[in-house]
Amino acid sequence: VQLQASGGGLVQAGGSLRLSCAAAVRTSSSMFMGWYRQTPDNYYDLVASVTSTGDLDYRGSAKGRFTISTDNDKNMLYLQMNSLKPEDSAVYYCSLVDRGGSRYWGQGTLVTVSS
Repeated sequence: VQLQASGGGLVQAGGSLRLSCAAAVRTSSSMFMGWYRQTPDNYYDLVASVTSTGDLDYRGSAKGRFTISTDNDKNMLYLQMNSLKPEDSAVYYCSLVDRGGSRYWGQGTLVTVSS
């Protein structure tokens, strides 16, 4: 399964970015889709996720600032990030779990928030 993430860039604190993730499979058939960011010690922290039943989950400081969404007609996953802070700077990855339980990752997209 190919996932292609895009939308990262350099933005000033308080600004916004929208990350996109194009999937080569039907997102409507996935069990779970999420956005993660890589920590300085190379862990992948979940930022936001959506399940096949429409359940949304936002972690930590993403609550109230980020919005995860899908467009199943286009097989796309999005992450709208508002009120960005320097601590949001990271490489962001999209991930999908299919109905067979296999997990797939896209390549990262770098978000840099300047103070």
